Amino acid sequence: MDSADDIPHLLVIGGGFAGLWATRALASAPVRITLLDRSNHHLFQPLLYQVATAGLSAPDIAAPLRHILRRQGNVEVRLGEAASIDPAARTVALADGGTLRFDYLLLASGATHAYFGNDQWAAHAPGLKSLDDALDLRRRLLLAFERAEGCDDPAERAAWLNFAIVGGGPTGVELAGTLAEIARHTLKDEFRHIDPASARVRLVEAGPRVLASFPEALSEKARRQLERLGVEVSTGVPVTAIDAGGYRLGEDYVPARTVVWAAGVAASPLARALGVPLDRAGRVPVEADLSVPGHPHVFVAGDLAAVKRADGSPVPGVAPAAKQMGRHVAAVVRARLQDRPAAAFRYRDFGNLATIGRMAAVVDLHGFKLSGLLAWWFWLAAHVFFLIGFRNRLVVLLNWAWAYWSYQRAARIILGRDRDPERSPRA
Repeated sequence: MDSADDIPHLLVIGGGFAGLWATRALASAPVRITLLDRSNHHLFQPLLYQVATAGLSAPDIAAPLRHILRRQGNVEVRLGEAASIDPAARTVALADGGTLRFDYLLLASGATHAYFGNDQWAAHAPGLKSLDDALDLRRRLLLAFERAEGCDDPAERAAWLNFAIVGGGPTGVELAGTLAEIARHTLKDEFRHIDPASARVRLVEAGPRVLASFPEALSEKARRQLERLGVEVSTGVPVTAIDAGGYRLGEDYVPARTVVWAAGVAASPLARALGVPLDRAGRVPVEADLSVPGHPHVFVAGDLAAVKRADGSPVPGVAPAAKQMGRHVAAVVRARLQDRPAAAFRYRDFGNLATIGRMAAVVDLHGFKLSGLLAWWFWLAAHVFFLIGFRNRLVVLLNWAWAYWSYQRAARIILGRDRDPERSPRA
């Protein structure tokens, strides 16, 4: 019987879609797997905005990694953070001072916020990538109405009721539409000194249209649906400054105490630890089998990998692509263990989905296009289907059914303290 040291060791950094799907695909393989992540849970990021807008609670879209993998005997889950990587020595140094050795490495640590060289904006315009981000943003959004209720200065009150979402991709569109619904329906009749429906929700996109990855006709339908919800859509003019008091749109300064960043992502800084050339977004250009050039035993998948399709266009940073990459890395590892050649990665594009608000969405399935109510039902079914665990699917369905009939959002509890001291009430 082989000892543990005789069995090839795969170290997976990141418990997101790519890392988890690779790990599960190797359940029956003769390999030891260590799954390393800074968080103890797998997160269904496509519904993260629902936590930020109080529609769902954190456990509805997240599940502990140890629970997911409890029956997979060849996996050890390790809570920790990778500090550096030595591909030649096949070691990873941990932030707590420890070291992990590997025979194969899958780096799938995801992406972070990109402020296009203006990192000082981060304190005033938080992004949405983790549960911590979502809970902080939920607090900011709900507190804005509370601050406005207790404010006597009309200008200051208007600033608290002025919301801006920077970035017109799916996350920005979903946040803007849901926030408009909260202001106009969820909070109705709950305040005595303000009318929440008077809140100004603006979606700012520097490009010519929102949802640029969708066909132009669906993009225009999304814009119209947003405007029907009460969202002010601004396109073609970039945000040029953000501070505690507001933001500058072109040459105009707009007082706003709540700005949300949904405009860009950058690859995890851990990619630099590989010592290989990166693309402009900090991602790793990989070989056809998703291995790192010069290091065939190291793989990169998910948002961290720069992968080209057959037509030369980039593979998008979406959940289906990350899952496919994870499964492909697992197949390559199996092939290596059996001394077989590995196939090149081929991305299967199933289309694009985006929800805009209550009973409104757009769907593009390669020529088959939907918008409105039918698209929303399609979007709902797809997202609920891909949630991990029966309990999660059931809870999401029940919460959304309740929200549909009542306009109420079940997770409107304000916890913690403001991270930004300048957002506290002024004397």
